[in-house]
Amino acid sequence: MRVLVRLRARRDAAYDNAYHHKLRGRLWGALEGTEFDAVHDENRPKPFTYSNPFPPGQMEAGDERTLLVASPEEELLAHIAADLQEDPELNIGEMPFTVEDFSPLAPDVGEPGTRGTLSTGTGVLVRIPPWRFDEYGIDSDHDEAEFWRPEHSMEPFRNQIEANLDQKHNLFCPEYLPGPSETEGELFDGYELLKTFAIPVTPTTGVTETWVLSKWKFDYTVRDDDHRRHLNLLLDVGIGERNSLGFGFVNVQQ
Repeated sequence: MRVLVRLRARRDAAYDNAYHHKLRGRLWGALEGTEFDAVHDENRPKPFTYSNPFPPGQMEAGDERTLLVASPEEELLAHIAADLQEDPELNIGEMPFTVEDFSPLAPDVGEPGTRGTLSTGTGVLVRIPPWRFDEYGIDSDHDEAEFWRPEHSMEPFRNQIEANLDQKHNLFCPEYLPGPSETEGELFDGYELLKTFAIPVTPTTGVTETWVLSKWKFDYTVRDDDHRRHLNLLLDVGIGERNSLGFGFVNVQQ
């Protein structure tokens, strides 16, 4: 499930590529005092993700932008929409917007047999834990998680995103339904790496780190209802890690 939020710039502004931390803060603020408030401090994938304000680029006062917020929890999206409706001033870093309108969306990869492509609207974060360095032949002089890069090969990338999706499936889907690792077949037919890049990220107030991210296109053929649920879960919570910072937001390519 998603909410499409239509924004209008209140003044001229440069596009702020470091929007993640500020936007996350506003969304968590909208959930303060709700049943989702306590999730903020839990060490687990969070039940929402969001796009960048798009299209990116220099803005002039009056320009329109769009924001997508996704979650498997309909009530969570309702809380966020209600908060933005009550206080439509949305300042994302140095980008001041007014919220003008909302629309609910329910993207779907399609019925079994459907072929398609998921594309990442924001960078994907995948980190390889140090206890798997030997398995992947990673020679490292540190014992911290390693950001995935193409030279690490596709195996750790595939394994990490499946393990991450397993965890999300356990959190957000009924227990009796099988997760990705409990079913036959690959999550995707094909992986097309578009680029890798590094950006400064503020994971928590007062801390700025450089993270390595990647953008992709993932081809799929929906095998059955389980596979459809796994792919649709990616649309609701994102792919890879730290989705509540806006990373790994995916769309069905039209």
